Amino acid sequence: MWNEVEKIEKAKNAQLAREIEISLPRELTREQSISLVREYVKRHFVAAGMCVDVCLHDTGGGNPHAHIMLTMRPFAEGGEWGAKQKKEYILDKDGNKIYDPKKRQYKCKSIPATDWNEQTKAEEWRAAWAELCNQCLEQYGHAERIDHRSYERQGIDQIPTVHLGVAASTMEKRGIRTERGDLNREIEVTNQRLRQLKARISKLQNWLKEEAGNTEPPTLADYIQGILSRKAQAGKPGYSQSLYNLKDAAKMLNFLQTNNIMDMAGLDEKFKSMIGEQLDIQGKLKPVERRLATLKKHLEQADIYFKCKGKKPLTEAEQILFTTAKDYLKGVMNGKTTIPTKTWKEEYAKLTAERKTLNQRYLALKEEVKEAEKIRKSVYSILRQEQREQQTRRAQDMER
Repeated sequence: MWNEVEKIEKAKNAQLAREIEISLPRELTREQSISLVREYVKRHFVAAGMCVDVCLHDTGGGNPHAHIMLTMRPFAEGGEWGAKQKKEYILDKDGNKIYDPKKRQYKCKSIPATDWNEQTKAEEWRAAWAELCNQCLEQYGHAERIDHRSYERQGIDQIPTVHLGVAASTMEKRGIRTERGDLNREIEVTNQRLRQLKARISKLQNWLKEEAGNTEPPTLADYIQGILSRKAQAGKPGYSQSLYNLKDAAKMLNFLQTNNIMDMAGLDEKFKSMIGEQLDIQGKLKPVERRLATLKKHLEQADIYFKCKGKKPLTEAEQILFTTAKDYLKGVMNGKTTIPTKTWKEEYAKLTAERKTLNQRYLALKEEVKEAEKIRKSVYSILRQEQREQQTRRAQDMER
C-alpha cells in the first residue's frame, strides 16, 4: 500500500502519511486491545475514507501501545486515490479570473478536499479514543478510566511528567541517569510535596475559619501580622529569633500582600504557578538550543564551503572538507540554489537573544521560587505553632 502512496505523490516535499500513537490499557488482554483498536480506526478513519495501517507494540515492559499510520488522500470505492486539495480561482469584483503576468497563469488558491488537517481533529480523535477505551474497560469489568484532557483542564493539582522516549527510557533501565529522567524525578518529588501540603492546607484553612467564627476571615497577611504583634508585645523572642528576623518578617508580609494572597490555598497556588512557569521556560529553552546547534553547523559548513570554493588548488584534506560541506548544504537547502547565510545568521542572532532572555528569567525565577519556598515554610511554622499554643491553652482552661 505504501508503495502505491509513494507513486501517487509527485511533489518532492509531499506528506505521505500521518501517524497517531495511542497507549493501550494494561488491564486489557492482547486480543481485547486488538479488537478495541480495530473498532476505533474503523469508526473514525476508515469510515472517513482513509486507509489505515496498525502496528501493536508490547514488549512486556508495561507500555503497550499502537502506531496508527493514516493515508493523506481519500481512497475511493473504485480503487482510485482521491485528491488532497483542489484549486479555486481568485475572482475580481466583477467575477472574472485574475491573470498573474509574472507566473503566467490565473491566480488561484488551494482548498483542502477533506477536513483531516484541521487542528480541531486532534482533540476530536483524542476524545473519541478516551470514550471508546472507557467503554471497553467498563465492558470487561475494570474500574480504571482514562481522560484525554490535561491535568490543568481536569482541575487536578498535579504537574505532568514528560515523555522519556526510547533512548532515554533504555538508558534509565540500565541505571544511566538522563536529563528527562532527572526532570521526571524532580516532578514526582514536587507532586508528592504538593499532595502533602494540600492536606496541611486543608487543616490550617479549616482552623483559620474556626478562629474567625461568623466574622469575615482576615487575609493571611493580616492574620500573620496579628500573631507577630501579639508575640512581640508579650516579649516572646522565639518568633523573631528562631523562625526569622525582622527583615524576613517584612519580606514575608510584603510577598503575601503584593501577590494578593488571601489564604493558605492562595499561597500554595502561587507557589505552584511559579514552579509551572519554571518548567515552561525549560520547555521553551530546549527547542531553541536544538535550533541554535543546527544553525551553528549550517554556518560552519557554509564557511568551509566559501573558503574552499575560491581557493585553487585544494589540498587533499581541503577537497574532502569542501565535498563534505557541499553535500551537507545540498541536503539542508531544500532545492534552493543560493546558500541563505544571511538568513541563518539573522535567525541565530535572534535565537541567541531569546535564549539569553529565557535564561535570565529562569535564573531570576529560580531565586524567586527559593525565596517563596522559604516564606511558605515560615508561614506554616508560624500557623502550626500558633495552633499548638491555642490547643495547649484550651486544654489548660478545661483542666481548671
